[in-house]
Amino acid sequence: MRIDVTERPGGADLRPLSARSVVLSLLLGTHPPELPVRDLVRAVSAFGVGGSTLRAALSRMVAAGDLVRADAVYRLSDRLLDRQRRQDEAVRPGTRAWSGDWEMVVITATGREPAERAESRARLTALRLAELREGVWLRPANLTRPLPDGLVRVAQSYTARPDGPAPELAARLWPLDAWSATARALLASGAEAHRPADRLTVFAAAVRHLLADPVLPPGLLPADWPGAELRTAYARYRGEIAESIGH
Repeated sequence: MRIDVTERPGGADLRPLSARSVVLSLLLGTHPPELPVRDLVRAVSAFGVGGSTLRAALSRMVAAGDLVRADAVYRLSDRLLDRQRRQDEAVRPGTRAWSGDWEMVVITATGREPAERAESRARLTALRLAELREGVWLRPANLTRPLPDGLVRVAQSYTARPDGPAPELAARLWPLDAWSATARALLASGAEAHRPADRLTVFAAAVRHLLADPVLPPGLLPADWPGAELRTAYARYRGEIAESIGH
């Protein structure tokens, strides 16, 4: 089962959704992230996924470690629970009042393998930090989350204040205009989409986009920043899905 890709201005990433993507999207938005097979069959049918296609996808996902099966119930594996946590945080990011301080993380470990460096970059990006130059990452200190233990072992964190205007630094670190344009394209696509498969495609792209929202203090954002609007739209859609499957 594939869903047509709709191209819109603003770079909205509307990827075709496979049966695996549909199952993961449903479970990632469900709390707790598990469903009996009978509920999965009923839920995915709305997105054009047939029973035989679903059974094949579930078998592959269990073999790949995406899902765990207990009797007739499928749940997300521990590996994917962190992904669900990050999606939840994308909808409700933990913030605090901003004093003007910036969080700076400097990579201090040397001699690391390329794969280890790439993993650190991915983790720092997921923490909504941006790279000023190689090994130096920063962002406004307005988030309420600690650095993971794995990063503490290879990096030092500091509190800093830039000499220049903070809005200019933020615009240098993040492509704010591009993010805003894509968010507005997704909001427009969501408003126009009516078929269940089309809506799932749009809002799967929306949550991916929210993961890249830098969640900056309001004074550092362009006017009419659509971050809160996109989070509200995604949360509303997730509520629709939960209601449709009885969660």
